[in-house]
Amino acid sequence: MTLPNLHQQTPLFENVEINTRLQQRVYLKMDCFQPIGSFKIRGIGLRCQEAVQSGITHLISSSGGNAGLAAAYAGRRLGAQVTVVVPETTSPTAQRRIAAEGAEVIVHGSVWDEANRFALQLVDELDGAYVHPFDHPTIWLGHATMIDELVGQCSKPEVMVVSVGGGGLLCGLLEGLHRHEWTDVPVLAVETEGAASLAASLKSGRLETLPAITSIAATLGARQVTPQVLAWSKRHLLSSVVVSDQDAVKACLQFADDLRVVVEPACGAALSLIYDNHRHLAGYESVLMIVCGGAGVTIQQLLAWHEQFQK
Repeated sequence: MTLPNLHQQTPLFENVEINTRLQQRVYLKMDCFQPIGSFKIRGIGLRCQEAVQSGITHLISSSGGNAGLAAAYAGRRLGAQVTVVVPETTSPTAQRRIAAEGAEVIVHGSVWDEANRFALQLVDELDGAYVHPFDHPTIWLGHATMIDELVGQCSKPEVMVVSVGGGGLLCGLLEGLHRHEWTDVPVLAVETEGAASLAASLKSGRLETLPAITSIAATLGARQVTPQVLAWSKRHLLSSVVVSDQDAVKACLQFADDLRVVVEPACGAALSLIYDNHRHLAGYESVLMIVCGGAGVTIQQLLAWHEQFQK
């Protein structure tokens, strides 16, 4: 069976105003330009292809938004039925976009972990395959294709910046860095306050589970990262950065002005390092910024959050 390629090679941009403001060279890997608006289609798409090639006709996913949209898009392209379980925190915009791809959307639980448990219960009932949003080797392999592209788009950067939720993207990027012998590129892993499960785990040296997710960056809302992240932290220079929701939203709005592109606060967390938290980039001449995207937000929602933070 010949299956369609689900993700696209995305461009690498530089913005003169950003570079001039920081006096650094900032490479922007624009995975917000994937067909679904985020990087998720790389790994989720590959995992869905793997399942369909094995004879599976029904895909079941749990998601804060973007992974479910990726599974729904992949299922439509591959001719498979898709059920996506999302928590109550998933935006109406994300739910609508998942349903528009033809998937059944089930809202269950107040956080992703609760939605995920329910999705696992559905797998046997629906006789389908479970598609985890971030914790699977095939997903990491798919996300590693971003580095495959980057080695042909730019010289080796001095530092890489990426937002972290459950850690799937981070694991894929690290896999790609090591595959191409960019092993000496340090990584700044950025989370928002109230969703910083990686920061807690790196601090203690063991997997930590947050009692709750309180950040507005719902797509970063995994109370525990994949164990693979801790394994990577012993092999690669990985530093945690935690920023505020306010900084993430401000970065999204400024990025929309600079690049004419709308991304989620989950992506804005990383982008805030080139706007409000650039002290973390001090000493680096070249910076690789992963613009991971996100399809669950509108400019109106970003403006509403910004106004809320001003009160």
